[in-house]
Amino acid sequence: MNPVTSVVQVLAILPEAAFKVDSFEELGLSPELVEALAAEGIERPTSIQKSVIPFVYRENNVIVTAGPGSGVTMSWAVALLNRFPDRQEGNPRVLVLTPSRDRANDLAESMSPIASHIGQVVGALGSQWVQPEQATLLFATPGDVLASCTTHKLALEPVEAIVLDQAIRIDEFDGLEEVELVLSYLASTTQRIVTSLPVTSAVADFCKRHLKRAISLPSTDTSVADGPRRGTLQFRITTEPLEHEALKVVENILASGTPHVLLYCRNDDRAADVGDYLTLHGYLAGAPGDTKVPVWLGVNPLEVRSTIGDHKHIPVISCDVPTDVDDLDRRHGASDQGFVVVLPREIPHLRATARQAGYEVVPFPPEIKKSAGPIAALHDSIRGVIEKEDIAPYLFALESLFEEYDAAEVAAALALLSKRSVTTEVAPANTPTNVPAWAKLFVGIGARDGLEPGDLLGTITGEANVSGDTVGRIEIKENYTLVEVHDSVAQAVITALNGRTICGRAVRADFDRPQRGGGGHRPNKSRNS
Repeated sequence: MNPVTSVVQVLAILPEAAFKVDSFEELGLSPELVEALAAEGIERPTSIQKSVIPFVYRENNVIVTAGPGSGVTMSWAVALLNRFPDRQEGNPRVLVLTPSRDRANDLAESMSPIASHIGQVVGALGSQWVQPEQATLLFATPGDVLASCTTHKLALEPVEAIVLDQAIRIDEFDGLEEVELVLSYLASTTQRIVTSLPVTSAVADFCKRHLKRAISLPSTDTSVADGPRRGTLQFRITTEPLEHEALKVVENILASGTPHVLLYCRNDDRAADVGDYLTLHGYLAGAPGDTKVPVWLGVNPLEVRSTIGDHKHIPVISCDVPTDVDDLDRRHGASDQGFVVVLPREIPHLRATARQAGYEVVPFPPEIKKSAGPIAALHDSIRGVIEKEDIAPYLFALESLFEEYDAAEVAAALALLSKRSVTTEVAPANTPTNVPAWAKLFVGIGARDGLEPGDLLGTITGEANVSGDTVGRIEIKENYTLVEVHDSVAQAVITALNGRTICGRAVRADFDRPQRGGGGHRPNKSRNS
């Protein structure tokens, strides 16, 4: 039997009024939950929440084809909180399996205010939560759940519902085998909910075997649907807080001479916070249509459009990713310049939603393409991966690094690791190779002079007339720099650098003494070097 209920069956189960609801009260949530959501600025359900909440609350097994940014987390979370209004001491009633500990902790933190408002407790394994095994809603990776069961800290028999969050991410990084082991601890009657964008063949096979009579929502696969061609939507990937990157986009747009920019937020509280942040940095923000301020803040697109009329030439920025096709179209449909600030985990949702709405999504600002040379080849290779491959799982994997370092630094480090993995491969014995020998050069300029790797690389390739792939590792010290170059171009680089001015300083270059085979020390580094 097909595990997914047909559209006809779905329509028979879900009352017709559910398709027209515009509030959480109409979806059947308790007044306490509605109040808790409103306190967090969540006042109107998204389209995925309208679809999912009634089915989850009615204890159906559900497959949700949606990702972060659509409101998918709240769609099952509030329905389960509504289903379990009374706390039971000692064991979790809802288990949420996540792709990583960071994701488990983030979900627990986001749900904690809402759950505590109705007397419930959340927790996450693998991070700083007191007795998480006793929480009503427990978030954890499959591996942490199994480890906790092995030590008898966690009992899964009382669990009444299990959620597989971002199943595609779990499958791509760890596989679904551990999830199946977790399911073996649960009763066959335990409610099962899976979210994934898209639903891959592996996830679909898992659902077929483990989710009996599951309902698939939305009724069509929104990850592959294509709408009519509408235009281009530019995006910029960032980490929280999003308003920091939104400020950069606003700055870029206004610098071009545009008098006004319209910036959408998900609710009034959010708009007020973003407006305060922009004003703090000198960019006055106010209501749409206010000609005295450059930034217009909007929440309800229909109200905004009725206020300002035709704003085709006014750039529109979504500071929070549109939740669905209608939201995207209402925000950006009337403008010929659209921008979205997006978190790495929201990229699949943005791409799927834009595709359905008929928009091509491209990075902002567009990269300037080079015509030739090794750096251009590297850029072309990277573009090919971005445009043709599914890199969303790796954005998710690197998201915690983006919070520690700038994304450009992470990309540069990965490029260096990739280069090292190629140059350090060991050729089989007795096999002739064309791998060049490397020479290490001493350059008498360093960090105290403000030297950056790009400064030295540009001087070497430009003045010595060598390609970028002949230059290897650049180690910038306080007073000097060590750089690796192909042995065949080493002398040419030394000749080109000696006496050359970099960062306002005359440079002296030579072979690094240990590489010359003559013993002794590196060239004498006087204070004038």
